[in-house]
Amino acid sequence: MDRPLLDRIGSPGDLKTLDRAELKELCAQIRDYIVEVCSTNPGHLASSLGAVEIIVALHYVYSAPRDKIIFDVGHQAYAHKILTSRREEFRSLRSKDGISGFPNMAESPYDSFGVGHSSTSISAALGYAEAAKRLGDGSRSVAVIGDGAMTGGLAFEGLNNAGASRSDILVILNDNNQSIDNNTGALHNHLLKLTTSSSYNRFKTRIWDLLGDGAFRHFLQRWVRSLKSWFVKKSGGDLFESLGFRYFGPVDGNNLDEMIDTLTKIRDMKGPRLLHCISVKGKGYAPAEQDPVTWHAPGKFDPASGQRLKKKAGASLYQDVFGQVLLELCRKDKKVVGVTPAMAKGCGMTPLSRTLKDQFFDVGIEEEHAVTFSAGLCAAGFKPFCNIYSSFSQRSYDQIIHDVALQKLGVVLCFDRAGLVGEDGATHNGCFDMAAYRSIPGIVISSPKDEMELKNLMYTAYLHNSSPFIIRYPRGEGNGAEWKDKEAEKLEIGKAECLMEGSEVALVCIGPISAAAIEAAKGCNGRVGVYNFRFLKPFDTEALSHIAQHYRTIITIEEGSLKGGLYSEVCESLQSLGESIKVEGLGIPDRFISHKSRAEQLAECGIDKEGIEKSLQKYLQINK
Repeated sequence: MDRPLLDRIGSPGDLKTLDRAELKELCAQIRDYIVEVCSTNPGHLASSLGAVEIIVALHYVYSAPRDKIIFDVGHQAYAHKILTSRREEFRSLRSKDGISGFPNMAESPYDSFGVGHSSTSISAALGYAEAAKRLGDGSRSVAVIGDGAMTGGLAFEGLNNAGASRSDILVILNDNNQSIDNNTGALHNHLLKLTTSSSYNRFKTRIWDLLGDGAFRHFLQRWVRSLKSWFVKKSGGDLFESLGFRYFGPVDGNNLDEMIDTLTKIRDMKGPRLLHCISVKGKGYAPAEQDPVTWHAPGKFDPASGQRLKKKAGASLYQDVFGQVLLELCRKDKKVVGVTPAMAKGCGMTPLSRTLKDQFFDVGIEEEHAVTFSAGLCAAGFKPFCNIYSSFSQRSYDQIIHDVALQKLGVVLCFDRAGLVGEDGATHNGCFDMAAYRSIPGIVISSPKDEMELKNLMYTAYLHNSSPFIIRYPRGEGNGAEWKDKEAEKLEIGKAECLMEGSEVALVCIGPISAAAIEAAKGCNGRVGVYNFRFLKPFDTEALSHIAQHYRTIITIEEGSLKGGLYSEVCESLQSLGESIKVEGLGIPDRFISHKSRAEQLAECGIDKEGIEKSLQKYLQINK
């Protein structure tokens, strides 16, 4: 498809050569391009479609990279990438050796701050604003926050500090779900014109300066705020002004003229400002507008018809197993509840949310709160299954220690997306949970080898009440084990199992990666044994001692950080047992693994079938 205007944009400065009509046509061409690329190279679609006018207006009014534009999460930023010298590279989005799906400082000087997790933009932008003040370089700082990220506690910490500091920072709240206000009528438009008027603001500043810092000025300011609040109380302006921000809006975030005019008026104002934009998630592409949740990350689709291309039927997804088993437990016991920080669909809790609403809690993007909230429920006699993506659980580390483990509360912490996650890359890889939590006293850390073992571990965790119980499992399909019509069994906590007997090399595994280990061991004529250490903690030292006495070499295999995980546990335990045996570790090395397919990531780390075979060949040759 021809996109003549888009082809003219090599950098944001080129936007300033276009008139308003051309800029609007450019927005349409950007949308078409995003849909075209994402239809065959899946990414985060709906959020980026809704933010096109906001991003075009920002780059038209501001001067990046001198001015710092910082996005929250990054789901909204595709137009930003396209406009900042990466138009052709956008076709390689989220693929091996291609550009990241999120802003990345190493990728472009226009990406002022790397993102991927939520609620960070305001704090980072405030850091830039304070640095600009001290350097006197005249650069401006803008934080663009949306997709629910304003619910995160870090966002409010940033707002609170920015309001108190009086720094020159603009926060753009891209409200794409009308969660604060859906009224953009005449009163709001009139107030917007008034509050953004340069003459009004000059007059207002002069009056405050003349009045000094006395009691009458404070009284008058309170009176003005109360009058203004009467007009905008439904928009949330009162909240932001109480935090020390000048509030503007709401404006139509998909109206380019309104965005450019508003940003131009408030760009040179001093102090903390917040512009509230109402935008449509999925704007300009009917299927995404009608179902923005599904089209947040829809996978491959036909751009003309909007028909999503279904994958071939395979094994059950781990999140679907989790969701169904949790629903079964909730049906049997009304004190079992599910808790998620805004990941109900992703972690498989949608069936519970629709069937047993009183036993389901979506707390928003608030991982720390989700854990302590679960601790409170548990202390009151309930059995919470708190599901958090592994990489996001890092935010709740203190809560897991202080609020759950220290008090010996039986919260079940289910870490979805544990291990390598593929195209989302380093920000979302769940590499560090086993290493991070292994040192916590009394905690149980487990990982199932397949779907049925996940069901058994959930049942075991349901019956366990003396300490937190972690269950970690990867993204995507299981190994094809039957689980739907089988009764769950209680597993002995801390007990490993032998999956295949051998004589020379023992593959010591944790989690679903044991399936690749079995495949790699099959052609070794009984010389390789495979063991499933489904519990990292408590660890089965009895089984390890048996292995050390019957094999010449141990190869540990884990889809987690080699430093601090299974490999470390095996080496430490062997030292404590006084056993001397050669140990090699296969796992995620001491570096961040970039975005590419999950299969490519596993191969890079040497923990796919071929990588395990290569390691086995080395030791079997030595042992001949």
